[in-house]
Amino acid sequence: MSLLELFSDVDDFWQAFRPYWQAQLLAQGTNQRVRTPRLCESEIMTLLILFHQSHYRTFKAFYTEHVQKHLQRDFPQLVSYHRFVELMPRVLVPLMMYLKARLGDCTGISFIDSTPLAVCHNRRIGRHRVFKGLAQRGRTSMGWFYGFKLHLVVNDRGEIVAFHLTPGTVHDLQPVPLLSKDLHGKLFGDRGYLSQALFEQLFADGVQLITSLRKNMKNRLLPLYDKLLLRKRAIIETINDQLKNISQIEHTRHRSVINFMVNLLAGLIAYCHRPKKPSLHLPSEDLALLPVLL
Repeated sequence: MSLLELFSDVDDFWQAFRPYWQAQLLAQGTNQRVRTPRLCESEIMTLLILFHQSHYRTFKAFYTEHVQKHLQRDFPQLVSYHRFVELMPRVLVPLMMYLKARLGDCTGISFIDSTPLAVCHNRRIGRHRVFKGLAQRGRTSMGWFYGFKLHLVVNDRGEIVAFHLTPGTVHDLQPVPLLSKDLHGKLFGDRGYLSQALFEQLFADGVQLITSLRKNMKNRLLPLYDKLLLRKRAIIETINDQLKNISQIEHTRHRSVINFMVNLLAGLIAYCHRPKKPSLHLPSEDLALLPVLL
């Protein structure tokens, strides 16, 4: 997606969302008269998303070395880097709603997984203050971390269907009912989602949870189609890797909780706009047979 196409899509959303948001602020009595910034909200959102589509590792380098030098003609009212950081909290809610509008649809085949988002090095946990009271110590198969967990549900086309952010201590099972409320068909996960109570709860809502077994458990009979799809669960691990290493949703330089959320949302949006996503390339005939296979 080019810069013009990205800005047009963001600006169309902002023009439609802005009246509802301002009306909501007036109803809550939180709308206050503030000085209008030189950059409008759609321009701020576009630059944040554009950073996660670039190959820069830090937003400061992206803004000072690329935006201010090469995009001055596209954004004639550019502000300084420090002023832009002050404007970022203004677009937290618009980014959240824009992301929800760009999520994919459930196709009947979904994959669920969580990935840690560390906010500081383990040696600096005792001195960390930015996320004190919010971030927690968690443990994965790769070891301990201090931060949050991002829980994702994706479809067979590699599109994000649902997401949820929790502290690092929250077990993977806890947010599953919330993530699966709009799902149908089959949901594939790893051994961390193995739970008979969760299986029965989801099955009553029309979702069949399929997970791999632990080594000390007896084997069970699964249809060949389910076994093959369970082996394709690596698709969501590939998406998590792209979110961290391409969209830059994880780093330990945050100095604000709100800007951490802005960075995360912009990274997820940038992934949603990727023209090529990891996909299973399942034929439509297979998806049409899902009601029969359930």
